[in-house]
Amino acid sequence: MQAPALRPSWLAALALLAATAASVHASDTAVPDYRTVQGGSLRTVLPADGVAADAKVAPFQLRSRLVTNADFAAFVRQHPEWQRGTAPALFVAPAYLSGWRSPTDYSPMAADAPVIHVSWFAAQAYCESEDARLPRWYEWEYSAAADATRADARDDEAWLATILHWYADAGKSTPRSVAGGPANYYGIHDLHGLVWEWVEDYSGLFVNSDSRARGEQKLLDYCGGAAATLADRRNYAILMRLALLSAMEANQDGANLGFRCARDAAPAR
Repeated sequence: MQAPALRPSWLAALALLAATAASVHASDTAVPDYRTVQGGSLRTVLPADGVAADAKVAPFQLRSRLVTNADFAAFVRQHPEWQRGTAPALFVAPAYLSGWRSPTDYSPMAADAPVIHVSWFAAQAYCESEDARLPRWYEWEYSAAADATRADARDDEAWLATILHWYADAGKSTPRSVAGGPANYYGIHDLHGLVWEWVEDYSGLFVNSDSRARGEQKLLDYCGGAAATLADRRNYAILMRLALLSAMEANQDGANLGFRCARDAAPAR
């Protein structure tokens, strides 16, 4: 039996449904916005010489918003090798994207909430899809030292107190939507107070007193929310961060661990 021909009204309806579905999907994701950070000298939480030297940070670009569930869902649809159940166990842990309903459906997680339960390997692969990379530790710390009006707010007791308050409650609830508050001095959102963030590498940045004499260094791949000096013993959050740094592996993930991407600064014309 020959299939009945579709009437023009049905064709129009199907076209409308397809257009609606496409627009809904497109509205979930946005063109990534990268903000330029000029860099400079950084009084760092992990000194460049292991003692007290400032770090020199070259100009770079940082994604203004964390990668969201909708962003990452679009990525795994385009790159099914990174879908849950398909990605190699060498690169992801059993909890990878465990909050999602299916390998490509982030429900019941919010589209505009930061993606979590993503390994370092998966985060780096996503950034490569945006012609980017994960930020390096010094880049992240340099950006995270800023509040809404100052490039470096780390000597402000009130500002530090707000960060410590987040540490007291971190991980107790599902992360809220990204960019829910004002951006910082560079136009970057949520470097504090939403999730911890993967960074590209810490090679040579963290050397304990036992290994320094032998030149051995520990690779660290995870950073979190308090940009303050290591010498400031009032900052309990820094101790929490170092404990987490030493515990993470690149294929692991967490319920309060997300990421954003970075790029090298475009060369001057």
